[in-house]
Amino acid sequence: MASVKFKGELEVNLSGTEVKVGDLAPVVSAVGADLSDVKIGGQQGIAQIIIAVPSLDTGVCAAEARRFNEEAAKISNAELIIVSMDLPFAMKRFCTTEGIENLKVASDFRAKAFSKSYGVLQANGPLAGLSARAIFIINASGKITYKQIVPEITSEPNYAEVLEAAKEATTTSCCGSCH
Repeated sequence: MASVKFKGELEVNLSGTEVKVGDLAPVVSAVGADLSDVKIGGQQGIAQIIIAVPSLDTGVCAAEARRFNEEAAKISNAELIIVSMDLPFAMKRFCTTEGIENLKVASDFRAKAFSKSYGVLQANGPLAGLSARAIFIINASGKITYKQIVPEITSEPNYAEVLEAAKEATTTSCCGSCH
């Protein structure tokens, strides 16, 4: 199973089922800011960019959410979903306060289904029980086309790499035969 670092020193093991690029994305439900079900994974007919963060209540996670909110306007034919263990009410308050309008938020607090199914649940360390920082891109056919587990929990992801992979996934998201 994968592991990441916390503040450069502590090794944090990730638990759950590790998914790989090329796998069909597991279908899970999380809770939206309005308490509705948010379906993640599977064949959605549109690409999904899944942004997993430990908590929107931290500086790094907030900065990441703001950056992806800005970038979302440049990504067509995709749904951007930020997933954390934050309660839906806190997520909604965060989005309102920060002006986050281009991302869908999903709370994994109930069953941790996303974190377990995608292998990003922190098993130890001070943030045990929260998701690691990770990005998954799922094409319209439901295949994982990109995966980034950020090696240092307190660092932001490689945005350039994510955005390039998103561009590729959304321009070939119909089925691959029309491009």
